Amino acid sequence: MLQHRPADTRGHVKFGWLDTWHTFSFGSYHDPRHMGHSVLRVINDDRVRAHSGFDTHGHRNMEILTCMLQGTLTHRDSMGHHRTLQNGEWQLLSAGQGITHSEMNDGDTDVHLLQIWLHPQQDETEPYYQQKTFDLKPGLTLIASPDARDGSFRIRQNVCVWQGRTSIGTLVLPSSGDRLGWLHVIKGELSTQGISLKPGDGLALTHEQNLSLDVSQDAEFIFFDLP
Repeated sequence: MLQHRPADTRGHVKFGWLDTWHTFSFGSYHDPRHMGHSVLRVINDDRVRAHSGFDTHGHRNMEILTCMLQGTLTHRDSMGHHRTLQNGEWQLLSAGQGITHSEMNDGDTDVHLLQIWLHPQQDETEPYYQQKTFDLKPGLTLIASPDARDGSFRIRQNVCVWQGRTSIGTLVLPSSGDRLGWLHVIKGELSTQGISLKPGDGLALTHEQNLSLDVSQDAEFIFFDLP
């Protein structure tokens, strides 16, 4: 079964320095029909204005992925990390028993990022941090997995996160008939089973085996293989 979540039906919050779209309920946006999908809890599509950002705040018992789509973000956390996230990089913050951090756009141009939260298999674990630029070849690149295979992040959940990059043609997702999935389109246009998908759109998969995507223009997306 497939369920389409069009980009313009997401929650939208805009105030001063932040323009954000929420795929699932978050902050002041609440919709009981969209509270997450399996262990996937948050996909926030954030645009952060220059010389602004997220002041120091805390997280606990959540696996947090950040996908940088444009600009530069400065990360500082209570574990002592002070890092710069560049366009095209990914970050994993495994919050575990608790961590505080800030994410600031110190540059002169806006930042565009996706922030993704997943529930871990086990709470109150030791926090850790990872950051990486992946070599995105045509097809699917594994970003996160429970066993860190193929150079992916190690994530504390039975989830695989893939970033797809493809030209016109057909691509088959590694979806399983006994698992769930979520597809988030970053750019381009895709279609499957009569459903047209555009940037910001989401697609929930329930027990779909090897779903085939038809690509009508160069596209990028993230696919979550979920328990």
